[in-house]
This record gives sequence, C-alpha cells and structure tokens, in this order.
Amino acid sequence: MSFPESVAGIVFSPDRDFVLLIQRRDVPVWVLPGGGIEPSEPPEAAIIREILEETGFTVKIDRLVGDYFPINRLAKHTHLYECSILSGKPTPSSESKNVHFFPLASLPKLLPPPYLEWIRDAKLQAPPLKKSLTSVTYWTLLKNLFLHPVLTFRFLLARLGLAINTKSRSLNA
Repeated sequence: MSFPESVAGIVFSPDRDFVLLIQRRDVPVWVLPGGGIEPSEPPEAAIIREILEETGFTVKIDRLVGDYFPINRLAKHTHLYECSILSGKPTPSSESKNVHFFPLASLPKLLPPPYLEWIRDAKLQAPPLKKSLTSVTYWTLLKNLFLHPVLTFRFLLARLGLAINTKSRSLNA
C-alpha cells in the first residue's frame, strides 16, 4: 500500500535572512509553498509546479533538505526542497491569498507545525534528513482547537476536501 506524498519548498533570500511564505486561502495561515504530488509525477517536478502555482516564481531546486514521515493521519510523507528563484514576481493564486518574504527573526505568530521545524532544518544546510513529523500530533490539533477554533475547523474541513476559500488580496514582497 502506498501512502500519499506531498512536497514543500523553502526559498531563502540571497543573504538567507528572509524566507518566502504564502498565506493559504482555505486556512488563512502562513506556510511554506507546496502541496500534493500528482500521480506519476516526480517530487522534484511537483515542487517546481507547486511553487509556481502558489507564488508566481519559477524556481530551481538547490537541494533536498529532507524527507519527513507522518506518525498519524494528520500529515503526509513530505519531501522538503530548498529552491532559488529564477524568475517571476510574487503573485497570489487560487490557492494562496498572499505571497511575502519574512525576516527569519520575525516570522508570523500563527506558523503551524511543522513549518518552523522545516525552516530551522533548512537553515542548517546539513545533508538530507529523514525524520518523523513528531510536531504534527493529535495533541497539537486538540490544543489548537481550543486556541484557534476557527482556523482548526477550517483545517479539518480542508483535510476532508471541503475547503473554504477566501477572496484574493495581494501583498507585494
């Protein structure tokens, strides 16, 4: 039996002091760009496609940061790639509400797991990692249900394929 896989991409500024994030439409939180891998699509092609679709940037892959394995049904096996921009401009899409570079010292407060962990792992510039997604747990989901009930409810709806998308609002980087 094969498990669903996804990709995530991290794009740093040339000085590595800023990171590119998107604000999702279905659950309006800031995250790294990425998404599902299409049938028969290599993960490397998927991340290039996902970043273009969600940010407006054409990128090249610099390296595989790591492979992250779920410990429950809340996450998917995810390939995390560090990429660099070849061309384009920040452009929100049907999946992203905003596209913006954030200083690493001042990331959004509502950065859900495992994105902070992934940013830290990528910043290390270590050989490719193989890790369990221990920050994506049912306990974290329950805690966030009490702290951020609307966002958590929207996350659960999105996982069921019932996303609530909001109108576009561009934010230039």
